[in-house]
Amino acid sequence: MAAPSAEQQNGQSDESDLQSPISTNDEDSETGLGDGALPVYLVDLIEKEIGVDLKSLKKVSALLEKLTAENKLLEEQVLTVSSSVPLRVSAALSAAEESRVSLEGLLQRERVLSNTLIQHLQGAQSWADSLGRTLEQLDNTEKHMKYLQCLSRIEELSDSIQQCLITNSIWEAVVAVGSMARLDVGLKQSGCSHLQAFLRETLCFWHKIIKDRLAGDFEELLIQLHWPFISPPTQSLSTPANAQELHSQLELLVAQLLSLQTSDDLISEKPTSVSRVGLPPTTPLSLPVQIMLLPLSKRFRYHFTGNRQTNSLNKPEWFLTQVLMWMGNSSNFMEEKIQPILDRNGANVNAKVELCRGLLTLAQEKLALDAPRLLYDDSLFCHLVDEILQFERELRTTHSYPSTLPGVLHVLLEEVVLQKWLTVERKMAIEKVDAMLSAEGAWSSQYKDISDMDELKAPDCAETFMTLLLVITDRYRALPCPRAQLRFLALQRELVDDFRIRLTQVMKEESRNPLGARYCAILNAANYISTVLGDWGDNVFFLQLQQSAVALGEEELLGPLGVTESGRLASLEGSLFEGLLGLLERLRGDMLGRLLEAVMRDVQKKAQPYCRDRWLSLPSQCDQATMSLSSLACPLMLCLRDHLLQLQQMLCLPLFQMGWQDLAERLDLFLYQNVILYNHFNEGGAAQLQFDMTRNLFPLFGHYCKRPENFFKHVKEACIILCLNVGSALLLRDVLRQGKQLSPMSALNELGVYRLAPCDVLILLNLRASWPGK
Repeated sequence: MAAPSAEQQNGQSDESDLQSPISTNDEDSETGLGDGALPVYLVDLIEKEIGVDLKSLKKVSALLEKLTAENKLLEEQVLTVSSSVPLRVSAALSAAEESRVSLEGLLQRERVLSNTLIQHLQGAQSWADSLGRTLEQLDNTEKHMKYLQCLSRIEELSDSIQQCLITNSIWEAVVAVGSMARLDVGLKQSGCSHLQAFLRETLCFWHKIIKDRLAGDFEELLIQLHWPFISPPTQSLSTPANAQELHSQLELLVAQLLSLQTSDDLISEKPTSVSRVGLPPTTPLSLPVQIMLLPLSKRFRYHFTGNRQTNSLNKPEWFLTQVLMWMGNSSNFMEEKIQPILDRNGANVNAKVELCRGLLTLAQEKLALDAPRLLYDDSLFCHLVDEILQFERELRTTHSYPSTLPGVLHVLLEEVVLQKWLTVERKMAIEKVDAMLSAEGAWSSQYKDISDMDELKAPDCAETFMTLLLVITDRYRALPCPRAQLRFLALQRELVDDFRIRLTQVMKEESRNPLGARYCAILNAANYISTVLGDWGDNVFFLQLQQSAVALGEEELLGPLGVTESGRLASLEGSLFEGLLGLLERLRGDMLGRLLEAVMRDVQKKAQPYCRDRWLSLPSQCDQATMSLSSLACPLMLCLRDHLLQLQQMLCLPLFQMGWQDLAERLDLFLYQNVILYNHFNEGGAAQLQFDMTRNLFPLFGHYCKRPENFFKHVKEACIILCLNVGSALLLRDVLRQGKQLSPMSALNELGVYRLAPCDVLILLNLRASWPGK
C-alpha cells in the first residue's frame, strides 16, 4: 500500500492531539496552567462548540469573536462598578457624620432639659409637700364627716324606730331596722370597728324589741289557729267567726317577720350555717318558720331529752316517728295558709320544706348525740341504722323532701359511725353465711317443685347469700357520699370472694362423688352467683359507682390499674366484678370438667365390649331383614341416656347446655379413636356402625338440639367414608393419593366431609376390608 501523504499525516496528527487525554487535576482546573494542560472548563467548551470533527474547525473564528465581545463587555462593567463604588461609600460616610453631629446636639439638649427639670422639681418639692399635707387633712376631714354622718344616720334611724314603736307604727319600725341592717352590711369593709360595734349593738337592741313583739303577736295568733297540730287535723273543727280577721293578721305578721330576715341573719351571724353533725352549709330558716318551730322544739326536747321514759336509746323510732307525724300533720296548713303569703311577699321559699328542715335539725342533733353512745352495742346500733334508713325513705317518698337537701344520713357518714356500720355488716353477714351453709336444706332449691321458677336451680344457700348482698346494697344505696358507697361495695366483693372460697372447700369434700346431688348444687351455686354479678355489672347504680371509683382513684377497690384498664373501666367496657367473675368462671369450669370426666369414665367402661366388636365379620345389610342396635352398644346407650337425664335434672339449664355439648364432643373423639380407628370394617360392620350412630346415638342428643350430628363430626364423617361403595372409595383413594393435582378437599366436601383431613380419610379407607382382590 502507498504511504500516506504529508497532508493526511498532519490531519491525523491534529486529530490525535484533540483526542489525547487531558489532565483533570483539581489544582490544574483551578489555575488552568497545570503542566501546560488546558483547564477543564475550556476543554468542555471546545468539545461542545467544535467537537472532534475537523470540519467544525471553521467555527473557531466565530467562537473567538464571540468570546472577545463577551470579554470586552465584562471589562466595561468592571470599570463602571469600580468608578461608582467610591461615590456610594463617600455618600454613606457623609450621612453617618451628619447623624453623629445631630445625635450630639440632641444629647446636649437632653442634658440641659434634665438639669432644668431637676432644678424645677427641687424648687417645687416644698409646694408638693405642703399640698400633700393639705390633701391629707382634707381626706381626714372627709372621713370624719362621713363618720359623723354615719353616726347621725344611726341616731336618726334609732330615733325613728323609737318613735314608731311609741306610736305603734310597726311597719315603719321594721323598715327602719331594715335600713339599719343594710347600713351594717355596707360598713363591713370599712375597717371602722368601733362604729361597726356601735351599729351592731344598736341594731341588736331594736331588732330584739321588734322581733319579740312580732313573735309574741305571731305566737298568740298561731294559738288561735290551733298551731301546732300535734295530732292529725280533723274536719270537725268549726271555722272561727273572725277567720277573715285572723287571716289578715297572719299575712301582716308573716310579711313583717320576713322583712326582719336580713337583720336576723346578721345578728345570728349565720348567713351560711354549718351544722354540728357534719352537714354541708345551708341557708338559715325563714323567721316565721323559726317561730312556728318553737312549740314543736319545746315538745321534742321535753319528751326526748333528760330522764324521760320516752328518751330511750333502744327506741330511736319514737322520736323519728314523731318528727314524721308532725311533718304530715302540718303540711296542709303550711301549703294552704303560709305558702300563699310567702309567694305574695316575693320570698323564694317553700313553706312545707322549711318546716321539714327545721324538724330535721331536731332529729339530726338527737341522732348525733345518740349514735356514739351505741357504738359498743351491735344490736342497738343495727336497730338505729335500720330506723335511720327507714326514716330517710319515708322522708323522701311520703313527704317529698327534695333530694338536693340533706336528710339524716349524714349522721352515718361520720368516720367512727361508718366504720362501725361496715364492721357490723361484715360480722352479721359472715354469721348468716355460716348459718345458711350449716342448715339442713342449704343445698336444695326451694323452687325445685316449680319447674317454671327453677331454671337456674340455685340452692337455698346461694339464693339467700345473694339476697343478703342485695339487702346490703339497698341499705347503702341512698348514702349521699360515693366514697362511702364504694367502701360498702368493697365489703360486698370481699363477702363474695369468701363465699367462693367456702364453695371451693365444700366442693373438694364432694369431689369423690362428682355425680352426687350436692356436687351439682355447688356447681349451680357458682353459676347463679356469677349470673347475678354479671347482671349487676350492667346495672345503672353499679355503673355509676364504677365511674366514681375511677374518678376518685380507689386503689383498694380497683387495685393497681394501668392506663388501659382504667380506660376500659371509665368507658364502661369493664366491670367492678370482673375479677370475681373470672374466679367464679374458673371454679365453674373446673367443676363441670370433673363432672364430665366422671361421666366419660362410666361411659368408656360400658363401651369397652363395643370397642372390641367383630366389625370384620358382621353380616352385610342385604343379609338382614331389618337393622337393629348392636347388642354390645346397648349398655353404652343406656348409660349415656341415664347420665343425660341425671344431668338435666340436677344442673341448671345454662350449665346443662354447656355440659351435654362438651360431653358430645368428648364422646365423638372417644368413639372415633377407640372404635373406628381401632378396628377394621367390612361392609356389614360399617353399615352397623352407621346405624348405631345415626339411629341411636345421635337421637339421644336430639332432645336438646335440632341437628345433634353436628356435635359428632368425626364419627359422622368417618361413617360416610366407611360406607362408600367400592367404586367411589377407589376413586376417592386415587384422588387423595395424587394430592394437590386433583384438589382432594373439593372431592371430600362433595361427600359431606369437612372436618377430616385428607390424610385421615386415607387412614379410614385403609380400614375398609371390602376392596377388590382381597
